[in-house]
Amino acid sequence: MRVTRESLIRIAKETAQERAYNNKDIIAAYLTGSLLTEEPFLGGVTDIDLVLVTANKPPMTREIVALTPDFHLDISYHSKAEYDPPRELRVNPWLGYEIYDPMLLHESQHFFEFTQASVRAGFEFHEPALVLQRCRTLLDHGRKIWFDLMDIRADSGPMDVRKYLKSLYHGVNVIAELNGPPLPERRLLLLFPSLAEQANRPGLSAGLLGLLGATGVDASTLESWLPEWESMFKAAFKTGTAEARIHTARLNYYKKCFEAMLGGEDPTVMLWPLFNTWTHAAVALPESEISAWGAAREKLGLAGESFVERVEGLDHFLDELDILLDEIAAANGLETSTSI
Repeated sequence: MRVTRESLIRIAKETAQERAYNNKDIIAAYLTGSLLTEEPFLGGVTDIDLVLVTANKPPMTREIVALTPDFHLDISYHSKAEYDPPRELRVNPWLGYEIYDPMLLHESQHFFEFTQASVRAGFEFHEPALVLQRCRTLLDHGRKIWFDLMDIRADSGPMDVRKYLKSLYHGVNVIAELNGPPLPERRLLLLFPSLAEQANRPGLSAGLLGLLGATGVDASTLESWLPEWESMFKAAFKTGTAEARIHTARLNYYKKCFEAMLGGEDPTVMLWPLFNTWTHAAVALPESEISAWGAAREKLGLAGESFVERVEGLDHFLDELDILLDEIAAANGLETSTSI
């Protein structure tokens, strides 16, 4: 079956209309993510990122719905209360960009129209003061997670590695939000270098790769990890306790992307989505079933005393971001972190 961006958008519209018809609590539905771009496919696959807004508390926060082996719906649920007060969304690094420019598929009660107008009011969304607030929020979250790792020991487990990656992800998105929305998981290492260049911090790109241990792996190593990654991905899904992204409907979404990246100019760009999802799978599995992940972790320098050193390196990475935000604030006549 031939699948195009247009056909997937049509499915999104039909799904939104059907869900809203059968559930009167849904007051808005909109499309976000890669389908809003001209080139949504990686390895020939993508997903449909659909957001459903409910008047009351939704029964779940995320739902994965398989369409074919290669395509699925990734549905996020938000309650109306999460958007109050609307003007505060301008400094929300996640919902702010999400509501600023999605594709509206359904609305009632004028919810979306009013909320988006509040976010866009006065064309202030891209002004330095609000940009810096969003970036500061991300940096603060990353730093708080790092604090949880300060007393890390050499015998740390997958939960600690997941915290490390989450802190790093917040830091990476500080750079992303200086000029746009947060980075998608699969494209993070593809897009970050150019964003670091735009921020006049090209060295952060090498710093990120170092913190991930990318310099210690090559294409053959990454390819050799795929069978064990897939096995653990499937096993973690069966537990019913894994994070939502670990779903068999998303297996080809990742796998075909990895295979395409292996044949590209720089296979290491697959390292972030590969190891991030692998770590989420490891968290859901007993220690006896994660030895392959543990070996990969050691290869990347994210185990034992090397991991302790990486946590220290993460501290320096976050410090560099703090300095950058202060420089931007000073250049725009705004308060810096030292003057607050």
